[in-house]
Amino acid sequence: MTSQVETNLSSTPPRSLTSGRLPRFIDIWVALAAIAIGAIVFAGFGHVDYVAGWLVLGAALYLIAIGILASIIEGRRRATDRFVRGIVVVAFLLAIIPLVSTLWTVVQHGITTLTPQFIFNGEQTSFDRTTFKTTLVAGVWPAIVGTLIITGIAALISIPIGLLTAVWLTEYALPNNPVRRIVTFLVDVMTGIPSIVAGLFAFALFALIVGPGTFNGLSAAIALCVLMIPTMVRASEEMIKLVPMELREASYALGVSKWLTIVKVVLRTSVAGLVTGAMLAIARVIGETAPIYIAAGYTRTAFNADPLHGAMSTLAVVSFRNYVDPDPTQPAVTQAEAWGSALLLILIVVVLNLIARLIAARFAPKARR
Repeated sequence: MTSQVETNLSSTPPRSLTSGRLPRFIDIWVALAAIAIGAIVFAGFGHVDYVAGWLVLGAALYLIAIGILASIIEGRRRATDRFVRGIVVVAFLLAIIPLVSTLWTVVQHGITTLTPQFIFNGEQTSFDRTTFKTTLVAGVWPAIVGTLIITGIAALISIPIGLLTAVWLTEYALPNNPVRRIVTFLVDVMTGIPSIVAGLFAFALFALIVGPGTFNGLSAAIALCVLMIPTMVRASEEMIKLVPMELREASYALGVSKWLTIVKVVLRTSVAGLVTGAMLAIARVIGETAPIYIAAGYTRTAFNADPLHGAMSTLAVVSFRNYVDPDPTQPAVTQAEAWGSALLLILIVVVLNLIARLIAARFAPKARR
């Protein structure tokens, strides 16, 4: 009887989850073939320069082809896995295409403009006595100073307010507290407020306090605060929520007061996320144009480092004005200044992020083995 059962089991063919495996780099080859087909299709219609179009078509063809091949050779389970993985990869690539394209365009047009003369001097005019021509020399030093001053004032005001609000929402306010619900609702509403509304608010506020037609850096910083505070509150709140409750309870068990637990345990544990949230808030507003243009005005050549008196310019405003309203006598110079300002603004954001990473790594708690 036992031998008969063993014979029947041995005669049964082994079951496998798949009937085969596709080659190792099949995804890459199928993707390249799909993109080539997409390019050929668009070339047939006379639009071979539509790179984004044939990339999207190639992505769709890749998903269809890899799904069919995997279904035939590997079976339904692996085909589903490859198809879903392909959707994730395609979505990621489609998401970074605009980012890479924008970055490449700015670098391509602005890299030749970044010279010491351009960075450390303001816009000037040079008169040639031999040809009797006036030449415009690009420079954005006043805009760099204005960007750092306005953004710095906004950060000094917004980061403490946002951080303390997040601490109150997570550590002190009860979930059913009506004030907590109102604050959370207002923060959500302010997160999606248009930036031009913030500029109009700051302009109207200073018009009531100082007088109509007031343009200064402080007014622009207040406008940026309206945009920064909600981002800082939301980011800080989520980071503080990630701190395990066990750490708080251990601190309370040792007799540490609540405020000291928040400062020494909660904030110290979440310092990396808090710094990242602050950088997100700064990056959210450092490139704003409309609120600064409305609240701080615009000056093309004058250098002003006083945020309380006079109009101030920022790199974003200079880039916008020079691009949409170039100098009619020398449009190429002002266009180059616009691209250079945009690239310099990106570099400033990158440097600020690196500094924030170093600060977070310095003050974050060190893990011990």
